[in-house]
Amino acid sequence: MTSHRQERISELLQEELSLLIGAELTDPRLANAMVTVTSVRVSPDLRNARVSVAHSLPEAQTREVVAALRHAESFLRSQLVANLAMRFVPELSFHVDATDVYAQRVDQILDSIVTSTHAQEGYDNDSATVPSDDDAGPSR
Repeated sequence: MTSHRQERISELLQEELSLLIGAELTDPRLANAMVTVTSVRVSPDLRNARVSVAHSLPEAQTREVVAALRHAESFLRSQLVANLAMRFVPELSFHVDATDVYAQRVDQILDSIVTSTHAQEGYDNDSATVPSDDDAGPSR
């Protein structure tokens, strides 16, 4: 269970890192990446922060994005020290948030299940009709 302080620091770091990554980093590996900080989890001792990010580049370039963020870690920490009124800024570790990838895969699986079920039942989208209110007959 996370403490209220951990949650506040996580939110503060997420907001500030989003601004810094979007506006301050000039690494060419991040030029078209549109990096978004999706979450920050701070350890109970407030010494480490796991930063989850998403990006718009193809999955093959994920390693480059993470490498660029790790390369910029010391710069980001120094900016956090300058911008935030914190005695200590946690060590940052960057990880790609794979939630979107997993969600797309689940959608594909569900679509294939629906397609195969409809094919087995002989369902045809063109021949399916939805009864209208007029077809329901007289009301009682």
